[in-house]
Amino acid sequence: MERRRLLGAALALPFASIAADEALPPTPSCGDKSERTPPQTAGPFYTPDSPRRGSLAEPGSKAERLFLAGLVLSPQCRPVASALLDFWHCDEAGDYDNRGYRYRGHVFADAQGRFELDTIVPGAYPGRTRHIHVKVQAPGGRMLTTQLYFPDEPGNRSDGLYRRELTMRVVRRDRRRDARFDFVVTA
Repeated sequence: MERRRLLGAALALPFASIAADEALPPTPSCGDKSERTPPQTAGPFYTPDSPRRGSLAEPGSKAERLFLAGLVLSPQCRPVASALLDFWHCDEAGDYDNRGYRYRGHVFADAQGRFELDTIVPGAYPGRTRHIHVKVQAPGGRMLTTQLYFPDEPGNRSDGLYRRELTMRVVRRDRRRDARFDFVVTA
């Protein structure tokens, strides 16, 4: 229990500006009542063999920046070192690049299970709320395919794929949003 309390305190540090009484969406948790991050469809726009890069932001983009960070954890709350995280999303106009690797790339979690991604806030397109696709895999583990969502998006209510527990914690800072999401995967 002490480990979880310490881990929770460490995870809260980047979000000190979120009021303590502000309700955050439930996210999968590890520990006594471990829940793995829910899977979701990859959708029709996944492209394998994305380049390894920590920034998906494209030169010249005027879109609001997004900095996403978090942890990859086992159901026992242990960091999953070297987990693969493969991200893809549409551009600011809601279009996917199906010929190249714009707004596509992968990173690896470090020895403590931490990952970071610098990108943009993707556009919304008809029928879907704003979202980011991701595949997460522990070394030698099963692949988790899921999607991450933004809080307070009008499209969340009407998108049949939206799941509240896949909502990132987001803090706005000028023309940038800082987001956090921790994945719980089978290691």
